Amino acid sequence: MTTATEELLTVPEVMRRLKLGRSTVYDLIRSRRLVSITIGRSRRIPDSAVRDFIAHEREEAA
Repeated sequence: MTTATEELLTVPEVMRRLKLGRSTVYDLIRSRRLVSITIGRSRRIPDSAVRDFIAHEREEAA
């Protein structure tokens, strides 16, 4: 759940943080591996969703 104080990231910001391409980030969103919300026509990803994605990937790799 997104809180009022949580930072919402743009797709380019997520691309930089994860060092992934645009298509890959949108594929993660489409496959629901990365949670996002839509505000108007803009896609935003909660900072916690990026942290959760990283944690899940670490668990799978272990």
